[in-house]
Amino acid sequence: MKHRRESSELGGRPSTSRWSRLLRASWQWPLALLILFEEWGWEPLQRALAWLGEKLGLTAVADWIRRLPPYAALALFAVPALALLPIKLLALWLIGQGRALLGAMVILATKVIGTAIVARLFTLTQPALMRLAWFARLYARWRAWKESLLAWARASAAWQAARLWRRRVRMQWRRWRGSWS
Repeated sequence: MKHRRESSELGGRPSTSRWSRLLRASWQWPLALLILFEEWGWEPLQRALAWLGEKLGLTAVADWIRRLPPYAALALFAVPALALLPIKLLALWLIGQGRALLGAMVILATKVIGTAIVARLFTLTQPALMRLAWFARLYARWRAWKESLLAWARASAAWQAARLWRRRVRMQWRRWRGSWS
């Protein structure tokens, strides 16, 4: 406690505050980026999978999934994780064999496919899942936590700089494209 008192008497912040901010930022940024990837991919991938299901004549399967009772709908989420696990293990094996680029591509493809499947399943099962009181409570807490994490990331200087850079690139691209038209 003496250290904290001395630190605040000198007008500085306690050193634990700096370390806790550094520790928090070390996991917040990767987590925020992962959630942003999910956010950006969730709806378009879900729609793409819905479109593919319609083209392949799988609307009866979607209707069956919508009619599942809550706990059966919840169990359905284990299917993508179990189905994609061997592919992820294959990717790790490829990396271990010195084929890191191929392994990373397999992991990335698996992530995109997994996100599409989980997004589609959640869209189809959300009404049933929300009938589980504990799930609805956890989902509301998850959404609130996720929104606060995304608000933190969006308010950061890095995020603002990236948005400005993206805007400039888009304007430059439009000018360049317009000069060719």
